[in-house]
Amino acid sequence: MFAATAITEGDKPQFYKELSDQLEALLAGENDPTANAANTSALIFQMLPDINWAGFYFLRSQAELVVGPFQGKPACVRIPVGRGVCGSAVERATSILVEDVHAFPGHIACDAASRSELVVPLIYDGRVFGVLDLDSPTPSRFDSDDQVGVERLAAIYTAACAWEEQVD
Repeated sequence: MFAATAITEGDKPQFYKELSDQLEALLAGENDPTANAANTSALIFQMLPDINWAGFYFLRSQAELVVGPFQGKPACVRIPVGRGVCGSAVERATSILVEDVHAFPGHIACDAASRSELVVPLIYDGRVFGVLDLDSPTPSRFDSDDQVGVERLAAIYTAACAWEEQVD
């Protein structure tokens, strides 16, 4: 049985190194994308301070993301590619760090309490298939260390899953 261990010492890079190690241990031996997304979002939500939403959106067509496993308040179910932070991250195939969501053109407010956001695209075999999305009620909650750390978590998630069975 897996039990998350509190990370109390070190700077952000060290925090994310330890969180990455825990995620690898949590996902070891499991390759189901849904199960791994559920556990990944739960671990992030439990361990990362000052966030109010952590979860996944997956492409269900070339034009639309659909919510996947998450932790937090109920979420927007469908997001068009190119709209909001999540849809823009898919369109650009790059991470987007937003210090103030109210300043992001076309931001989609699923939770009015969210003030900052970090979205990392999930890429397998050169194609974006979804995003890992984190929200915080604090403006400027996320920085470049968070981006690098969450990109590593997204890579661990992607590597753990049996995508050849899922992606055509």
